[in-house]
Amino acid sequence: MHVPVLLQESLEFLNVHAGGFYIDVTLGGGGHAEAILRKQGRVLGIDRDPAALGRAEARLREVGELLILKHGNFAEIDALHAETGLPPADGLLADLGVSSWQLEDAGRGFSFERRGPLDMRMDPSSSVTAADIVNQSRERDLADLFFRLGEERHSRRIARAIMRARPIESTTNLAQVVSRAIPSRAGLRHLHPATRTFLALRLAVNEELESLAAFLSKALSVLRPSGRLVVISFHSLEDRLVKQAMQRWRREGSARILTPKVVRPLVEEMGTNPRSRSARLRAAEKLVG
Repeated sequence: MHVPVLLQESLEFLNVHAGGFYIDVTLGGGGHAEAILRKQGRVLGIDRDPAALGRAEARLREVGELLILKHGNFAEIDALHAETGLPPADGLLADLGVSSWQLEDAGRGFSFERRGPLDMRMDPSSSVTAADIVNQSRERDLADLFFRLGEERHSRRIARAIMRARPIESTTNLAQVVSRAIPSRAGLRHLHPATRTFLALRLAVNEELESLAAFLSKALSVLRPSGRLVVISFHSLEDRLVKQAMQRWRREGSARILTPKVVRPLVEEMGTNPRSRSARLRAAEKLVG
């Protein structure tokens, strides 16, 4: 079962109440949406992964009838919301990244711990896979990608090793190539050597940072005055975009920041849900006007 990260904090910052209308723009496993439904809130759940919608529907229909599901990318939140004919929302929630069951499904190709195709598409109808990028990109472009999106300081060594090993078709094959390219004792501590490379590829395949930026540019237009936005990110590039957007809204007078300091999970949550360790929550409230 997917365990929602920073659940209680999310509900508090969203100010969830009976009769309220909330949009979970990255429905995933449906954990946050389920908690909102149990508080008698109405939920519009959006996800770009059709399999996620199917799983969430099976889970959430047992909770209540106040649920509408839509397939789509939250980058188009304004259009997706308009199609429903629903009023402006009391709250928006974005829980970024991949869910536990996506990582555990070897056929999706997200994890270096399970042998599977180099896919990494959140929406299987998308055209570009991780294998396309790995096997068709120039060495220089690969190195730039790993450095820019994965913040990988050994990006050039990894790109060079990939060029020598191509074609690379499986997740475990790529992980082995990356591991051999990185010097031993490279200061990785608890990180697998391929972690940053896989992150960079996933972000590129799904254009995640571009989608997040587009979502943030439209989010306030979907909220009612005093409506709230909560974003949970899992790495610095995402968090930086969210922080900058909220600071811009504050300067413009369109929103107030509810989290002067980023909210991190408590030690207890990190102990029971290791995925939460890198989670960072930021929240803002739309102002009247």
